[in-house]
Amino acid sequence: MALAGVRARAWAAAAKIAQRQRRAEGAERSRSPESGSQRAALYVHWPYCEKRCSYCNFNKYIPRGVEEAAMRSCLVTEAQTLLRLSGVQRVESVFFGGGTPSLASPHTVAAILEAVAQATHLPADCEVTLEANPTSAPGSRLSAFGAAGVNRLSIGLQSLNDTELQLLGRTHSASDALQTLAEARRLFPGRVSVDLMLGLPTQQVGPWLRQLKELLHHCDDHVSLYQLTLERGTTLFTQVQQGALPAPDPDLAAEMYQEGRAVLREAGFRQYEVSNFARNGALSTHNWTYWQCGQYLGIGPGAHGRFVPQEAGSHVREARIQTLEPDIWMKEVMLHGHGTRKRIPLGKLELGLRCSWEGLAVLDSLLLTLLLLLQEAWQQRALSSVPGG
Repeated sequence: MALAGVRARAWAAAAKIAQRQRRAEGAERSRSPESGSQRAALYVHWPYCEKRCSYCNFNKYIPRGVEEAAMRSCLVTEAQTLLRLSGVQRVESVFFGGGTPSLASPHTVAAILEAVAQATHLPADCEVTLEANPTSAPGSRLSAFGAAGVNRLSIGLQSLNDTELQLLGRTHSASDALQTLAEARRLFPGRVSVDLMLGLPTQQVGPWLRQLKELLHHCDDHVSLYQLTLERGTTLFTQVQQGALPAPDPDLAAEMYQEGRAVLREAGFRQYEVSNFARNGALSTHNWTYWQCGQYLGIGPGAHGRFVPQEAGSHVREARIQTLEPDIWMKEVMLHGHGTRKRIPLGKLELGLRCSWEGLAVLDSLLLTLLLLLQEAWQQRALSSVPGG
């Protein structure tokens, strides 16, 4: 615990030294036409979990044991390499996602932040978010992450109904979630986000709205509403395909979403993205970078990034995807300094797709209905294409 605090102080000191060096070395470059590409967000993927949730198809692994020192070293190396290749001079935000990054040690988080601060400008007030699950984030551990440099938490609460939590394969209860949320708000006041899912099999509008209203008595100033998507290869997909569970009703999901938006609006929240709501200015800098088509670097197994590589004077932004499997990714990082598996040059259309959502903080009913119909059609096609379906 103490070591994480020492490393956080080292991050701040390293940042000041590196900033003075870059100011002397990069003054001319900062005046170039490409100066807009010198800022980026940083996503760090921790690929390990205690168990796989029934709905999740993210790149995650349930290991018998984790060689954390090796993983930490490779995350640091890849961060240094991609920061150098991108020419990024300032990191606007850092997001530790997964997987379950709250299973990593605070020492790992501090080491990555220190490496970033040495390689580029990491402002003292930079938003540093950690995703946390209630069962892996007791108060003492959250405090240690704070000492390591984390200043914002995203709690994977998902539901306040124990039956729904069991359906989702979550390891915590509603009581666990509220206890963790209270401790998180005590340690990170005004900087705690919670996730709530909607559109689950058998879920009804009234009970779900009561959950949301109950959550408003306990939450901070940022809420994310996520509709369940049945993903091929997940337990829930199989259960629905085999008839053990009913398929989610898209009409009910649409009603939950619309009613939920109204409840949040009445509670003072502003919708700034399809799934994200904030009040008191608590919108996520990291999320906003994505939705403003900003650059972001993806570090870790399976991470995605979008940036302009500078090593060959390129002016074309690329989408980059890192190798999925952690052991293979680590070998590639040790050999090449990074584990990039795919590089895709992006044209104006690809760059503009996400930007086209800017200003849709309030989706009209027609667009929402279209999205839900498309999702329903995709789910029906996927279910019918499985042998025996």
